[in-house]
Amino acid sequence: MTNGLLLYGSALAVAGGTAAFTTPLICRLATHVGMFDAIEDERRVHVAPTPRIGGVAVYIGFVFALFAVLGIALSQATNFFHDIDDIHQFLGLLFGSTLILGIGIWDDIMGMRARNKLLAQIVVALIAVLYGFVIKNFHVPFAAPDVYIKIPSLLGYLLTVIWYVGMMNAINFIDGLDGLLGGVTAIASIFMVAIALTHHSSVVGLVMVSLAGAALGFLPYNFNPAKIFLGDSGSLFIGFIFATVAVMGEGAKQAVAISILVPLIMLALPVLDTAFAIVRRARSGKRITDADRGHFHHQLIFRYGLNVRQAVLLMYAVCFVFGALALVVSGGLHRLSKIAGV
Repeated sequence: MTNGLLLYGSALAVAGGTAAFTTPLICRLATHVGMFDAIEDERRVHVAPTPRIGGVAVYIGFVFALFAVLGIALSQATNFFHDIDDIHQFLGLLFGSTLILGIGIWDDIMGMRARNKLLAQIVVALIAVLYGFVIKNFHVPFAAPDVYIKIPSLLGYLLTVIWYVGMMNAINFIDGLDGLLGGVTAIASIFMVAIALTHHSSVVGLVMVSLAGAALGFLPYNFNPAKIFLGDSGSLFIGFIFATVAVMGEGAKQAVAISILVPLIMLALPVLDTAFAIVRRARSGKRITDADRGHFHHQLIFRYGLNVRQAVLLMYAVCFVFGALALVVSGGLHRLSKIAGV
């Protein structure tokens, strides 16, 4: 257990250090080639052109930490993978996250029509399904660990694609204030690490601690006033990771077994924001993809008069509460108390 925690700590440090080192380089690159976020949009709260594609730095920190720690683990004969399916899904996560990052970069640089971006997300979701990331069971919260509702195969495939596309867009929608998505990602990832540890899912724990470290390393450059934004490259990548770990190992012996409900609770902020945005735009006769100032973070600023930092810190607090609730629902709090000997 101690050895595992040291490896997780190493992943956190390596991801954070790599992202912190890489972000200024990405910022200079974006500035040099003119990749700036627009300021003429009425939704924007920044007053100067700001480089985007910061998601590339988060991705580099994330991947570098994964391979560095796996290398250390192999040298110490510590095996994060329990069987061939774990390795297959790990490679699938890396491939899918790289693919969606590329789509996000393309959108950040060239711009994509909303329909084309949606189709690209569906393709990535289908590739994830081919790698075995499928919703097969639904674990009943607060019930015994082996109480599941089995989902028919075809329905499971459909729900999985909807889950991926919905999560990627929910994460994308919340990326509207300096530092908001970076902080929410770090908070949610840390809670997911705790849940993974209590359910003995080492791969999920490693993936999430690497994402948390990368987000924390990027955050100082993204917090208000932001020097660089995550862009679609970052939000789509982060959304894909969250969607994947929720179903990673589904049905296997080492399954996290937390059900889709737990990540929905943990990420309730972006999920609810997206749901309200869809209803709001449908009622007003707008397309779902039409931007507006109705998001939670915009309301805190334009309606309730908070400044950007106050709004972001308040949403951090809300995210922390939802993360704690998800930990309780998953049974992780009880397991953590046993591990701590309380």
